[in-house]
Amino acid sequence: MQMSDQKNKKQNKKIKKSQLCLFGSLLVIVGITLLSMDHIKNLKKQVFTDMQLSFMNQDNVNDIIQAVPKMEEVKETPKEEEKKEYKPIDYSQYTGIIEIPKIRLKRGFYNVGHRYNDINHNVTVLSDSTMPDVVNGNLILAAHSGDAYISYFAYLYKLVVGDFVYITYNGIIYKYQIVNIYNVPKTGSVTINRNMSKTTLTLITCTKNSATEQTVYIAELV
Repeated sequence: MQMSDQKNKKQNKKIKKSQLCLFGSLLVIVGITLLSMDHIKNLKKQVFTDMQLSFMNQDNVNDIIQAVPKMEEVKETPKEEEKKEYKPIDYSQYTGIIEIPKIRLKRGFYNVGHRYNDINHNVTVLSDSTMPDVVNGNLILAAHSGDAYISYFAYLYKLVVGDFVYITYNGIIYKYQIVNIYNVPKTGSVTINRNMSKTTLTLITCTKNSATEQTVYIAELV
């Protein structure tokens, strides 16, 4: 009887060991399966994200504008202050006019190629621009900020999404609404994130209190 009991105990131990090994194997298999499922889910999310970006980029294409003029916060000096002349402006001499009532800005600009279409003289039209009457085009204007007499975009930093900008061109007033504002590093080129199916106005100036960034304002024709 004792021999029989000992055999039974050994058999029971073997069975328990086998059960533990089987249970351990099952745990390993379950763990591997769960990890695989998480990996598959992550892959699905990545593919879905890539598809979304692909569809978005069909309309929202980045324009990369090269040779952007050097913009900075231009500070006033006593000599510049003496040169200031507050005479009535004859806007008929300009190609167009930009007006932003919120910051009391009204300034004329010249066409590309004009000798005064220069960042150090005026609000400047970049060479990649199209005028407001071009459907789905993009008028790109740049100017200094700061407190000097040529800092025509000094108060652009006060604008927010939803504000309005007006462009007068060929006797027609075009109304734009700001839809995006973002900063980019000063590298000599600017990436313009805009909807290519919209007629757009882009304003560029140096970022307030920054020597390394410039701010881009994207506005769409209303």
